[in-house]
Amino acid sequence: MATFVDRAVLHVAAGDGGNGCASVRREKFKPLGGPDGADGGDGGDVVLVVRSGTTSLLDYHYHPHQKATSGKQGQGSMRTGAKGNDVEVPVPSGTVVYGEDDIQLADLVGEGASFVVAKGGKGGLGNASLASTKRKAPGFALLGEPGEARDIVLELKTVADVALVGFPSAGKSSLIAALSAARPKIADYPFTTLVPNLGVVEAGGITFTVADVPGLIPGAHAGKGLGLEFLRHVERCAVLVHVLDCATLEPGRDPVSDLEVLESELQLYKDDVARLTERPRLVVLNKADVPEARELAELVTPELEARGHRVFTVSAATHEGLQPLTWAMAELVGTDRASRPVEQAERIVLRPRAVDDLGFTVSREGEGYVVRGAKPERWVRQTDFSNDEAVGYLADRLARLGVEKALAEAGASPGDTVAIGDVAFDWQPTELEQFSSGMRGQDARFEDKNRVGADERRLQKDLRRAERMGLDKDELLSQLHATPE
Repeated sequence: MATFVDRAVLHVAAGDGGNGCASVRREKFKPLGGPDGADGGDGGDVVLVVRSGTTSLLDYHYHPHQKATSGKQGQGSMRTGAKGNDVEVPVPSGTVVYGEDDIQLADLVGEGASFVVAKGGKGGLGNASLASTKRKAPGFALLGEPGEARDIVLELKTVADVALVGFPSAGKSSLIAALSAARPKIADYPFTTLVPNLGVVEAGGITFTVADVPGLIPGAHAGKGLGLEFLRHVERCAVLVHVLDCATLEPGRDPVSDLEVLESELQLYKDDVARLTERPRLVVLNKADVPEARELAELVTPELEARGHRVFTVSAATHEGLQPLTWAMAELVGTDRASRPVEQAERIVLRPRAVDDLGFTVSREGEGYVVRGAKPERWVRQTDFSNDEAVGYLADRLARLGVEKALAEAGASPGDTVAIGDVAFDWQPTELEQFSSGMRGQDARFEDKNRVGADERRLQKDLRRAERMGLDKDELLSQLHATPE
């Protein structure tokens, strides 16, 4: 059974926004109480968060689906729908998030680092929020937006200061066990190390981490052996230590040829991105406790030093030469840390929208036209097309935004097919002035009430004028109610 997974595919889905509510207040002796439908709640987000207690992606290997809850629908009496619960997905430090087409979305390093990988949908507005002086009692509400859903790839890259690089069975696991309190699996067969091991080392007042990663073989940059899994964990390390086996019995192998293979594989692996060959490196000639190995180490040391390498002859079994090695690693780690730029506060750059940017585009595709833009597409998603008043409200918004004018300028004619988002319809243009009167979406009951109230006020004014002039009120009333011939 696998205990360490450094790559996983996640299917994430945020919660949908709750629908708004269309409701009219009903109270005794108040038949026209007005709209009181509340907004729907927002859907929950799916958030990746770095947690120190998480060391691998094993949980998501077996449970790849992560879904947040949806927002609740709004209700009458101004009761807003509850917001959906966010889903926090804990990941190890060093997790890289990739989206479609292997596009990197985030690189999460450090406790608490987070990234919203799927945003919840916004809740729809209720008719109380849609009411205005021209639309006093909307008989509709907006639908909630659907939450984002996507497939992502999580890759774990070990965060360490020093990486031990070498062939299988070169003694890397024994070396990290001798340098630190780490206790990796150690055996006398290749690929004993299948997962990265981390150890903490202190030397010269500097505390740093050392990573023992799976062994390397020729062709690792192309995926041979555990190559890609190995090299991925080397990318973040500031210092590379080549561990060379001086006691190997394999034909055709010696420390010099092994070093050339290691350098070649580092150069061929994403050299334009990772630039592994530019990292400071040390060379360790291991297994000096074996007499033949010590002789070979003494023989090849001058040649390696002539190539510019700092060479250390050590024995992980007897701890010979480990102190100078740890001091050299601490020196390089300290130099790397001192050379890093000081972190500055994040600067917020404001980029105002261009004056001529309408927020949407109109293009001719095939026999019809397609409108693209955040606002039009969102408005379409929020519209209940089974409600004529809601469709009219959408038409008003599109007209005010300038979509009809843009369609006309693009050459659209009445009856042409126009698509916005997932909705296609036959375009029937209307003048913007037809919507400025605010007649669409009004409640006839309010219109009747306002008209009756105005007539009553006019009548009372006429009666007061007749009283000041000394006229007979009954005669005046009979004249006002007389039916014209």
